[in-house]
Formats: sequence, C-alpha cells, structure tokens
Amino acid sequence: MVDTLARIAFLKKIHLFYGLEDDELEVIADMMDEIPVAEGEVVFKQDSNSEYFYMIYSGSVRIARKLKGHEIQLAVLVKNDYFGEMGLIAKRKRSGTVTVTSDAILLAFNRKNFDELFKRNVQLRLNLDVAVRSRELARSLRFKWLRDDEVVYFMARKHRIVLYEKLIPPILSLILPAAIFYAWFFIASFFIVAFAGFLSLLAVVGWMIWTVIDWGNDYYVVTNQRVVWLEKVVGIYDSRQESPLSTILSVGVETGQLGRILDYGNVIIRTFVGKIPFNQVTHPEQAQHMIEEYWNRTKEHAVGVEKEAMKNAIRKRLGLQPPKSERGFGESTPISKRAETPPKRSSGSLALLKFLGSNTLKLRYESGEDVYYRKHWMVLILQAWIPFGGTLGMLLLFIYRLIQLAFDPLQSLFMFENGFSMDTWALVYILSFVPFVLWLLYEVIDWSNDKFEVTNEQIIDIDRKPFGTETRNAAQLESILGTNYERRGLLGNIFNYGTVYITVGGSKLAFEDVIDPATVQSDIDRRRMARRAQKEQGAINAERERMAEWLATYHRSSRDFFEEENKNNRKPE
Repeated sequence: MVDTLARIAFLKKIHLFYGLEDDELEVIADMMDEIPVAEGEVVFKQDSNSEYFYMIYSGSVRIARKLKGHEIQLAVLVKNDYFGEMGLIAKRKRSGTVTVTSDAILLAFNRKNFDELFKRNVQLRLNLDVAVRSRELARSLRFKWLRDDEVVYFMARKHRIVLYEKLIPPILSLILPAAIFYAWFFIASFFIVAFAGFLSLLAVVGWMIWTVIDWGNDYYVVTNQRVVWLEKVVGIYDSRQESPLSTILSVGVETGQLGRILDYGNVIIRTFVGKIPFNQVTHPEQAQHMIEEYWNRTKEHAVGVEKEAMKNAIRKRLGLQPPKSERGFGESTPISKRAETPPKRSSGSLALLKFLGSNTLKLRYESGEDVYYRKHWMVLILQAWIPFGGTLGMLLLFIYRLIQLAFDPLQSLFMFENGFSMDTWALVYILSFVPFVLWLLYEVIDWSNDKFEVTNEQIIDIDRKPFGTETRNAAQLESILGTNYERRGLLGNIFNYGTVYITVGGSKLAFEDVIDPATVQSDIDRRRMARRAQKEQGAINAERERMAEWLATYHRSSRDFFEEENKNNRKPE
C-alpha cells in the first residue's frame, strides 16, 4: 500500500501537478485508486470504454494498436509516466491496448474525479493541455529517425501568430494582381494584361501556400532520450539539431509583451554543446516544466545506472552472475535486439529518381546520422549563368518562332511539299538549345557533387568532377582544434552564406560558401563535443573497471588479511 506521503512525493515529480501546494497534493493523493497489476496482464483493451486515467508508480507498460490486422507498438512507458487521458478528454473509446511488461503499481483517477480535478484547476488544465497537444501531434506524425524504443513526450510547432505574421507580406502583395485586373477591365483590355494578372495571382497564392507549408515543417521534440529541433525549408534546407537529455545544463523561458498576453514564447535549452531554442511555442512555462521533469528523471536514472554498473563490474570480477536489469528511462534497446529490415537494392529507374529527388538541390540534408552541406545556390548561379542564359534564350526564341508560325498561314513548323523539312529558324534554335542544356546540366551536377559531410566521427570535404577526378579530405572530430567562419562580400551577407574554417593540427579544412555558416559551425562543434564526451565516457568506464578489480582483489584477499592479522597478534612479544 502506497501511503499518502509517498503519493505526494510521487506527484511532485510529474509536470502535471507543478505549482500545486502540499495541501492540494494531499487532496489529490487521497482521490487516487491504487491498482497492482502483474506482468502480462492487460490494463485495458483497444475499443473498450474509457473509465480511468492512470499514472505508473512502479513497473512498466506497453501501448499497442491494431491497425488493418497488424499490431503497431506506440510506446513503452515506465515509472512516473501516465496514460489514458486521451479517451477521457475526448469521451471516446480506447485507441490502443495497454499491457504490463513488468509488475506495476498504478495510481488511477476515475472519470468523475478526473473531470472534477482538471476542470476546477486552471493550472492543471494548462499542464494537461500541453501534454495532450503533444501526444496528438506525435500520433499524427512518425519520423523515420525515431528509434523503435523511443517515446515522444513533447512535440510542438511554432504558435499560429508566427504564421499570421509571415502571411502579412503575401496578403499585401495581392494588391498587385488586383491592380492588374483592374487595369484589364477598365483601361487596357489586352490578353497580355490579363495573363500578367493571372501569373501574379498564381505567384502570390503559391507564396501563401509555401509559407503555410514552411511554418508546418518546423517541430520541437522531447523524447525519453533527447531534445530535437527540426527545421525544414521546402526544397532548400533540412536541419535536425539534437542533444541527449543527459547533456542539458538549464532550461529557461523568454517571452515578450505580446507573448505574455497570448501565452507563447521561447524555451531555451542550454547543453554542453550549445543551446537548442524552442522558438515561439504555446504555453512556454508548461513546456519548460515538462522538459525539466524528463531531464531530472534522466539525472536520477544516471546516478542509479552508475552505481549498478560498479556493482556489476565487481560481480564480474568475483565470478558472480549480474541480476537481470530492466530498461530504465532513456535507455535504448541494444542494436542486436532491434528488428532491422535489410536494405532494398534499388533498380536503375529508382536510382535515377533518387538523383532527381529532393536532395539533389538541397543545401543541407541528412542521411541517417550524417549531415551533408552543399555550396550556396549563388555559387551555382555565378558558375552556370552563361549556359542558363543560353538555354533560356534559345527556349524563348523557339517559343517566339512558334508564335510567328502560328499567325503566318504561309509558313509552318513542318513542311511536306518537297519531302520532309523543318522551319530553318526553329531548327537552329533547337540545335543551339541542346549544347546549352548539356552545359547547364554539367554545371549543376558539378555543383551538386561538391559536398561537405559531418559524421559522428569525422568531417569530410568531397570534391568530385563529372566524368573526372574526385578529391576527398577528412579529419577526425577529436583532432579539431578550433572552428571559425567568415561571411564575405555583399552577396554573402545578403544571402547568408560563407566559409567555415576548421583547424586540424597545422592545417585547415574549409567548408566553402555554405548557407548559414554559424549553424554549420555549431553542428560541427556539437558533434565534436559529443565525440569528446564519448571518449571521456570510455575513460570513465576503464577507470571503473580498474577500481572494480581493486575492490574484488581486496574482497578475495580480506579473509587472508584477517588471518594474517590474527596470526601476528598471537605472536609472543
């Protein structure tokens, strides 16, 4: 039986009850029902009635959903997690089945107590609202980079006010097509005027759609293992900044006057390797408390893991079998136990589609754990403006010639009077168009083949010429002495691109003309610090093994030492 004081201490660790006084927590503690559940038992089944909201006092549970005959694991929840709130809030049946994976004690609110508690307390309702929004958004999305054993606790987009602010310029731009259509109706009723109005309207509508998609592509995520900032600009930029929960140093909130009125602001997460900002999120204080809860749980778990690791190291030296341990908060399943699907071999057509796909022109993209950068588009423009201008010019001249032929009844594109022949000017434009297109294609491939890669172990500068040589320079992350960046010239400052210099020993590597060099530098430094932390952890593990060997030796020799001491004490003086 869990007593009231233990229940209050338990509630204080959960972000839902942040800000409540002890007397309020005592009332809440007395409202909860204690439900012991053995391993393998089902708490509730999918499509059953929603009657309780559960919190896990001890043990763990697995949540799964059957969809089209297949079972999908949604999450594995552990101590201090909660579940069952979605069905009570939406007043619907259960969306999944919850099975206990290790003997558990659940503290539960029935529907009446749940409704009474969260309706009368504004603070609790706000705290719960953030959690519900996060779970709804997480269920609607499934990122490929999430591990099978990773649980999403917090997920948010920027506040809608940010979208509305970004939509102001395109909305104001509607004045242009309106003015053109006005001129077409009342001043100059020419087809070209109407066509210009249609094109301008199409451009503004496209701008609006692109703005909405761009706003919806930025996500802030907290899982049981890491904090993640996803930023994507459609077709241009794809960024994922992340840090393990164990590297967090502090969590703060920044708000402006409007943000305090509308309840949105920035949540700043500072880590060993920099900061990850959650910009303009709804309910920032509640989001801060959620992140702090999972950060504190990680710290508590890390202390326990270190103690258990020392015990197991000593057991190993003494030839004892270590006890079976459960996977704790934030621990990932060993790779050997994960179900991995073998990579599929792509056919030639799929390879071509991949080449022509979304990463071909991206300035930053990710593949697995590796990050790739390309030179800015301005470099491509300066490099390929002649073939591009020639291609565009020949295309426009060809279209102009087609229009001429369409309005001249004496001429046509193809003639069959004295055998097959083609209009001379159209043929000249087509023949001139082909080499310009090939030249332009060569320049694009040449630009696309120059990549800068950052992995978990090294940085790589790849320079590859189409049908030519390839140069590859690499350096280990731990050998980097320092980084700096420069934005040079008017174009570099206007379009935010520059060169990141990486000092390695007595030489330098340069990531030239990359977009947002400050972020590139931050990515490199973050990977470098993570690599250094990994090396330091290896040294700590080695020191632990050495200490365990000493303690095991002492334990094995303690009886001999005791007998020697007694023998010496019995010797006559």
